[in-house]
Amino acid sequence: MNYLDLTIKEMHEALVNKKIKVSDLVKKAIERCKNDKFNALEATNYEAALNEAYELDKEEVPCDNFLFGIPYIAKDNFSTRGIESTGGSNILNGYIPSFDATVIKILKENKAIMIAKSTLDELAMGGSGKSGHKGIQFNPYDETKNHLIGGSSSGSAVATAASYVPFSLGSDTGDSIRKPASYAGLVGFKPTYGLISRFGLFPFSVSLDHVGYFTRSVDDAAILFDYLNKYDKRDYTSSLKGRNKVYPLKEEKHHKIAVLKEVIDSIKDEMILSSFNNLIEKLKNEGNEVEYVSIDPSILKALYPAYIIISSAEATSNNANLDGIKFGNRKEGNSYQEVMFNTRNEGFSELIKRRFVLGSYALMSENQEEVYLKAKKVRRVVVDKVNEIFNSYDCFIAPASPTVAHSLNEVSDDLDDTYLIADNYLGIGNFGGFPSITIPLGVKENLPFGLSITGKIFDDSKVFEIAKECENLTNLKNLSTVTLKEKEAK
Repeated sequence: MNYLDLTIKEMHEALVNKKIKVSDLVKKAIERCKNDKFNALEATNYEAALNEAYELDKEEVPCDNFLFGIPYIAKDNFSTRGIESTGGSNILNGYIPSFDATVIKILKENKAIMIAKSTLDELAMGGSGKSGHKGIQFNPYDETKNHLIGGSSSGSAVATAASYVPFSLGSDTGDSIRKPASYAGLVGFKPTYGLISRFGLFPFSVSLDHVGYFTRSVDDAAILFDYLNKYDKRDYTSSLKGRNKVYPLKEEKHHKIAVLKEVIDSIKDEMILSSFNNLIEKLKNEGNEVEYVSIDPSILKALYPAYIIISSAEATSNNANLDGIKFGNRKEGNSYQEVMFNTRNEGFSELIKRRFVLGSYALMSENQEEVYLKAKKVRRVVVDKVNEIFNSYDCFIAPASPTVAHSLNEVSDDLDDTYLIADNYLGIGNFGGFPSITIPLGVKENLPFGLSITGKIFDDSKVFEIAKECENLTNLKNLSTVTLKEKEAK
């Protein structure tokens, strides 16, 4: 048995019972990271991580600290003191922050050990895992490297799915944790907006950004939530509500669950539909009430364009400081205007430039009413409709994606006018700040696909409880490339 292939909870038990040392876990994590074949990593922290592990070996493992000695990886849009943090962009090459993001600080205080930073779509924009400055992140379930893992939290998804570490940090602005989780057979969670601090997260779209993470079990996701769910006065969106512990999870049943009919109708993959329908029948047999509900398709079709306009506008404003004057990969010029132009022109990819042009257009005074404000009105219509559903149901569920992971030539980060309801509906969770989780639903030709569960704001515990029940019914806990091979061998 390799203890690194266990869940956080199981690793903790092994450490408490002295079956393994912290340094053994960290050494194995470093070894796997060094053998990474899927382009998952940015800066590494191997020497410091190993030194910290040796120090923790000298201590008694606290029974009540699940994170003690557990290795993890952080997406490279989190500020890490003394460690290069680039956001996956050439414009930040060489940038070394002087402070830790709040979530990094909390993990440090609880003796979790950061092994490395993971790569991502540039500045967390894009959803393919193809646009970062280090190239494509490949899906570890396909060793031929013909399939993508999805983005923007692509490297973190690879690291957890390939069992480099038992959990990794990510950020989710439209589906950037939950969609890769589906393609990677992982539990991907984003909380109610304001419950996990975003201080130290490089901002993309502040009204949509959520800090979250990948794990390989629902219990692990709940455990992490209890550690990271802290009020932070440095984050002006940090909520004073919703600070209750969720682990251990209650085993309540008889939930009222809504299924979004229009999402299901737009899925054509028979195996995904069959797996979803089988799960619904099992949920009903367990005493849950599951009903189909409808949302006007025109509302769902408006989700993606509204998301692009809002996120691009906010990104344009949030990233105005990346100018080569204050910090970053400066390109010289004869004036400060030339410095800014050269730095941004050479530092940003074409994808980012397109987003900034669109965002600038939407924010121009003559365009705001027809573009930016209209997109915000669409957002309000979506949120109001979903809250109507939550008046009668505990959550809504659907497959997290209409397909398994895409092949390399199937995906582009170019903007288009295609209305893909089942591909884009996860943005509902960001529009309303709703807690949302993806868990494994099945495996098709060695590629996983997932289930999405979204609940009411500040009802994160209910989302975890329903996810746990679904995990028990699918029997896909602790899925990784390693454990899937072991299952197939049996």
